[in-house]
Amino acid sequence: MPRRSSTESLEELLAELPEDLRRQAFTHASWVEHRAESYERLAFLGDVVLSLAVSTHLFPRFEREGAGRLTKVRAQAVSGPSCARVAQGLGVPGELRAAAPTGTTGRSAEMLVGSERVLASICEAIIGAAYLAFGFERTCAATVESFLAEIEEALAHPVDYKSVLQERLARRAELVTYRTVSEEGPAHDRSFIAVAEVAGKELGRGEGKTKKGAEQEAALQALDALEEAAS
Repeated sequence: MPRRSSTESLEELLAELPEDLRRQAFTHASWVEHRAESYERLAFLGDVVLSLAVSTHLFPRFEREGAGRLTKVRAQAVSGPSCARVAQGLGVPGELRAAAPTGTTGRSAEMLVGSERVLASICEAIIGAAYLAFGFERTCAATVESFLAEIEEALAHPVDYKSVLQERLARRAELVTYRTVSEEGPAHDRSFIAVAEVAGKELGRGEGKTKKGAEQEAALQALDALEEAAS
Protein backbone atom coordinates (compact mmCIF):
# COMPACT_ATOMS: atom_id res chain seq x y z
CA MET A 1 0.00 0.00 0.00
CA PRO A 2 1.36 3.46 -0.85
CA ARG A 3 2.47 5.21 2.32
CA ARG A 4 1.01 8.61 3.03
CA SER A 5 3.70 11.13 3.90
CA SER A 6 1.11 13.80 4.67
CA THR A 7 -2.60 14.27 5.17
CA GLU A 8 -3.10 15.59 1.64
CA SER A 9 -6.73 15.27 0.62
CA LEU A 10 -8.77 15.39 -2.56
CA GLU A 11 -9.60 19.00 -1.77
CA GLU A 12 -5.93 19.90 -2.15
CA LEU A 13 -5.59 17.92 -5.37
CA LEU A 14 -8.71 19.61 -6.71
CA ALA A 15 -7.11 23.00 -6.13
CA GLU A 16 -4.08 21.90 -8.18
CA LEU A 17 -5.92 20.35 -11.10
CA PRO A 18 -5.08 21.69 -14.56
CA GLU A 19 -7.84 24.00 -15.73
CA ASP A 20 -9.04 21.74 -18.55
CA LEU A 21 -9.51 18.74 -16.25
CA ARG A 22 -11.09 20.85 -13.53
CA ARG A 23 -13.56 22.34 -16.00
CA GLN A 24 -14.51 18.92 -17.38
CA ALA A 25 -15.02 17.51 -13.86
CA PHE A 26 -17.77 20.08 -13.27
CA THR A 27 -19.43 19.93 -16.70
CA HIS A 28 -22.78 18.18 -16.98
CA ALA A 29 -23.60 16.35 -20.21
CA SER A 30 -26.59 18.61 -20.88
CA TRP A 31 -24.26 21.64 -20.99
CA VAL A 32 -22.14 20.46 -23.92
CA GLU A 33 -22.72 19.25 -27.45
CA HIS A 34 -20.67 16.07 -27.01
CA ARG A 35 -21.06 13.89 -23.90
CA ALA A 36 -17.33 13.10 -24.00
CA GLU A 37 -16.71 16.70 -22.91
CA SER A 38 -18.68 16.19 -19.68
CA TYR A 39 -17.60 14.63 -16.38
CA GLU A 40 -18.93 11.19 -17.33
CA ARG A 41 -15.67 9.79 -18.75
CA LEU A 42 -13.69 11.06 -15.77
CA ALA A 43 -16.26 9.53 -13.40
CA PHE A 44 -15.89 6.18 -15.19
CA LEU A 45 -12.16 6.30 -14.51
CA GLY A 46 -12.52 7.68 -11.00
CA ASP A 47 -14.91 4.92 -9.98
CA VAL A 48 -12.19 2.34 -10.66
CA VAL A 49 -9.48 4.38 -8.92
CA LEU A 50 -11.70 4.90 -5.87
CA SER A 51 -12.47 1.20 -5.57
CA LEU A 52 -8.80 0.27 -5.90
CA ALA A 53 -7.70 2.95 -3.42
CA VAL A 54 -10.14 1.79 -0.74
CA SER A 55 -9.33 -1.87 -1.44
CA THR A 56 -5.62 -1.10 -1.13
CA HIS A 57 -6.30 0.55 2.24
CA LEU A 58 -8.49 -2.26 3.59
CA PHE A 59 -6.46 -5.27 2.42
CA PRO A 60 -3.50 -5.04 4.86
CA ARG A 61 -5.64 -3.59 7.64
CA PHE A 62 -7.84 -6.67 7.97
CA GLU A 63 -5.56 -9.62 7.34
CA ARG A 64 -7.91 -12.11 9.00
CA GLU A 65 -11.06 -11.01 7.20
CA GLY A 66 -12.43 -12.85 4.20
CA ALA A 67 -13.19 -11.27 0.84
CA GLY A 68 -16.91 -11.12 1.63
CA ARG A 69 -16.52 -8.74 4.58
CA LEU A 70 -14.03 -6.56 2.72
CA THR A 71 -16.33 -6.39 -0.30
CA LYS A 72 -19.26 -5.22 1.84
CA VAL A 73 -17.19 -2.59 3.64
CA ARG A 74 -15.81 -1.29 0.35
CA ALA A 75 -19.24 -1.25 -1.30
CA GLN A 76 -20.67 0.85 1.53
CA ALA A 77 -17.65 3.16 1.74
CA VAL A 78 -17.68 3.98 -1.98
CA SER A 79 -21.47 3.95 -2.43
CA GLY A 80 -23.41 6.79 -3.99
CA PRO A 81 -24.40 8.33 -0.64
CA SER A 82 -20.78 8.15 0.58
CA CYS A 83 -19.44 9.80 -2.58
CA ALA A 84 -22.13 12.47 -2.36
CA ARG A 85 -21.15 13.29 1.24
CA VAL A 86 -17.49 13.56 0.27
CA ALA A 87 -18.52 15.78 -2.65
CA GLN A 88 -20.32 18.08 -0.22
CA GLY A 89 -17.15 18.30 1.84
CA LEU A 90 -15.17 19.20 -1.27
CA GLY A 91 -17.51 22.10 -2.00
CA VAL A 92 -18.89 20.53 -5.16
CA PRO A 93 -22.30 22.28 -5.01
CA GLY A 94 -20.68 25.72 -5.05
CA GLU A 95 -18.22 24.71 -7.75
CA LEU A 96 -21.06 23.33 -9.88
CA ARG A 97 -23.09 26.52 -9.54
CA ALA A 98 -20.04 28.57 -10.57
CA ALA A 99 -19.39 26.32 -13.58
CA ALA A 100 -22.98 26.41 -14.89
CA PRO A 101 -23.24 28.19 -18.25
CA THR A 102 -25.73 31.00 -18.70
CA GLY A 103 -28.53 30.80 -21.24
CA THR A 104 -28.30 27.02 -21.60
CA THR A 105 -31.24 24.72 -22.22
CA GLY A 106 -29.54 22.03 -20.13
CA ARG A 107 -30.26 21.15 -16.54
CA SER A 108 -29.91 23.98 -14.04
CA ALA A 109 -27.19 23.90 -11.41
CA GLU A 110 -29.80 24.01 -8.64
CA MET A 111 -31.45 20.90 -10.02
CA LEU A 112 -28.11 19.11 -10.26
CA VAL A 113 -26.82 19.94 -6.78
CA GLY A 114 -29.97 18.35 -5.38
CA SER A 115 -29.14 15.04 -7.05
CA GLU A 116 -27.17 12.57 -4.95
CA ARG A 117 -26.14 10.72 -8.11
CA VAL A 118 -24.77 13.87 -9.77
CA LEU A 119 -22.75 14.81 -6.68
CA ALA A 120 -21.40 11.26 -6.44
CA SER A 121 -20.45 11.23 -10.11
CA ILE A 122 -18.61 14.54 -9.82
CA CYS A 123 -16.74 13.20 -6.79
CA GLU A 124 -15.63 10.24 -8.93
CA ALA A 125 -14.78 12.62 -11.78
CA ILE A 126 -12.50 14.62 -9.48
CA ILE A 127 -10.72 11.39 -8.53
CA GLY A 128 -10.40 10.44 -12.21
CA ALA A 129 -9.03 13.87 -13.07
CA ALA A 130 -6.54 13.70 -10.18
CA TYR A 131 -5.39 10.29 -11.37
CA LEU A 132 -4.69 11.65 -14.85
CA ALA A 133 -2.91 14.70 -13.47
CA PHE A 134 -0.97 13.25 -10.54
CA GLY A 135 -0.84 9.46 -10.94
CA PHE A 136 -2.20 6.66 -8.79
CA GLU A 137 0.01 6.80 -5.69
CA ARG A 138 -0.71 10.43 -4.86
CA THR A 139 -4.38 10.16 -5.83
CA CYS A 140 -4.79 6.92 -3.85
CA ALA A 141 -3.44 8.51 -0.66
CA ALA A 142 -5.60 11.62 -1.03
CA THR A 143 -8.68 9.55 -1.84
CA VAL A 144 -8.27 7.36 1.23
CA GLU A 145 -7.73 10.48 3.36
CA SER A 146 -10.98 12.00 2.11
CA PHE A 147 -12.94 8.76 2.49
CA LEU A 148 -11.61 7.71 5.90
CA ALA A 149 -14.78 8.80 7.71
CA GLU A 150 -16.90 6.80 5.25
CA ILE A 151 -14.67 3.74 5.68
CA GLU A 152 -14.89 3.93 9.47
CA GLU A 153 -18.66 4.38 9.31
CA ALA A 154 -18.95 1.30 7.09
CA LEU A 155 -16.92 -0.70 9.59
CA ALA A 156 -18.84 0.51 12.63
CA HIS A 157 -22.36 0.54 11.17
CA PRO A 158 -22.81 -1.84 8.23
CA VAL A 159 -25.83 -0.94 6.11
CA ASP A 160 -28.66 -3.41 5.67
CA TYR A 161 -29.30 -2.76 1.98
CA LYS A 162 -32.40 -4.96 1.96
CA SER A 163 -34.06 -2.74 4.57
CA VAL A 164 -33.03 0.43 2.75
CA LEU A 165 -34.47 -0.90 -0.51
CA GLN A 166 -37.69 -2.04 1.16
CA GLU A 167 -38.20 1.39 2.75
CA ARG A 168 -37.55 3.21 -0.53
CA LEU A 169 -39.95 1.00 -2.48
CA ALA A 170 -42.60 1.31 0.24
CA ARG A 171 -42.77 5.04 -0.49
CA ARG A 172 -43.81 4.04 -4.01
CA ALA A 173 -46.27 1.39 -2.79
CA GLU A 174 -44.04 -1.34 -4.26
CA LEU A 175 -42.65 -4.55 -2.81
CA VAL A 176 -39.42 -6.39 -3.49
CA THR A 177 -38.97 -10.16 -3.56
CA TYR A 178 -35.75 -12.17 -3.77
CA ARG A 179 -35.14 -15.28 -5.79
CA THR A 180 -32.06 -17.51 -5.84
CA VAL A 181 -31.26 -18.25 -9.49
CA SER A 182 -27.96 -20.08 -9.10
CA GLU A 183 -26.28 -22.26 -6.48
CA GLU A 184 -22.88 -23.72 -7.32
CA GLY A 185 -19.82 -25.28 -5.71
CA PRO A 186 -19.19 -27.92 -3.02
CA ALA A 187 -20.98 -27.72 0.33
CA HIS A 188 -18.01 -26.07 2.06
CA ASP A 189 -17.58 -23.42 -0.64
CA ARG A 190 -20.99 -22.58 -2.08
CA SER A 191 -21.69 -19.58 -4.29
CA PHE A 192 -25.17 -18.13 -4.71
CA ILE A 193 -26.68 -15.67 -7.18
CA ALA A 194 -29.90 -13.90 -6.21
CA VAL A 195 -32.09 -11.38 -7.99
CA ALA A 196 -34.22 -8.63 -6.48
CA GLU A 197 -37.52 -8.36 -8.33
CA VAL A 198 -40.26 -5.74 -8.28
CA ALA A 199 -43.56 -6.66 -9.94
CA GLY A 200 -41.83 -9.62 -11.56
CA LYS A 201 -39.09 -7.46 -13.10
CA GLU A 202 -35.44 -7.89 -12.15
CA LEU A 203 -34.09 -4.75 -10.50
CA GLY A 204 -30.78 -6.02 -9.13
CA ARG A 205 -28.57 -9.12 -9.16
CA GLY A 206 -25.96 -10.14 -6.62
CA GLU A 207 -23.52 -12.92 -5.79
CA GLY A 208 -22.42 -14.16 -2.38
CA LYS A 209 -21.19 -17.10 -0.32
CA THR A 210 -24.58 -17.28 1.39
CA LYS A 211 -28.12 -16.65 0.16
CA LYS A 212 -28.42 -13.66 2.50
CA GLY A 213 -25.13 -12.24 1.20
CA ALA A 214 -26.28 -12.61 -2.40
CA GLU A 215 -29.58 -10.91 -1.55
CA GLN A 216 -27.77 -8.00 0.11
CA GLU A 217 -25.67 -7.51 -3.02
CA ALA A 218 -28.79 -7.73 -5.20
CA ALA A 219 -30.45 -5.08 -3.02
CA LEU A 220 -27.42 -2.81 -3.38
CA GLN A 221 -27.52 -3.18 -7.17
CA ALA A 222 -31.25 -2.46 -7.13
CA LEU A 223 -30.67 0.74 -5.15
CA ASP A 224 -28.07 1.81 -7.72
CA ALA A 225 -30.60 1.13 -10.50
CA LEU A 226 -33.20 3.28 -8.76
CA GLU A 227 -30.70 6.13 -8.36
CA GLU A 228 -29.75 5.93 -12.03
CA ALA A 229 -33.39 5.95 -13.12
CA ALA A 230 -34.05 9.01 -10.99
CA SER A 231 -31.09 11.00 -12.33
